[in-house]
Amino acid sequence: MIARLMGLGQYHIEDRYIDDLNTIDNLIVEIVEKDDYDSFNKTYPELISYVQKHGTPVPDGEIVESDIIIPPDDLTLEEAKEIFKGQGIIED
Repeated sequence: MIARLMGLGQYHIEDRYIDDLNTIDNLIVEIVEKDDYDSFNKTYPELISYVQKHGTPVPDGEIVESDIIIPPDDLTLEEAKEIFKGQGIIED
């Protein structure tokens, strides 16, 4: 899977990490539905960090299509309500 971190580039995520990434995504959906500002501000950065920690950066000169697009780290809870709904950004 290729994940684009807006403003930070693209990362190749191996299949073995997709379930954990999806778990964080689903948690963010629940947090957004509850309008839990504090939990959102704690958990959303974890999604970005997970991709950076477990993903391999796609070289700048390489052009590949992203499977998921993760908004920038300054995403607000209000903005997240438009993105993290239903299945979130990762479809099961």
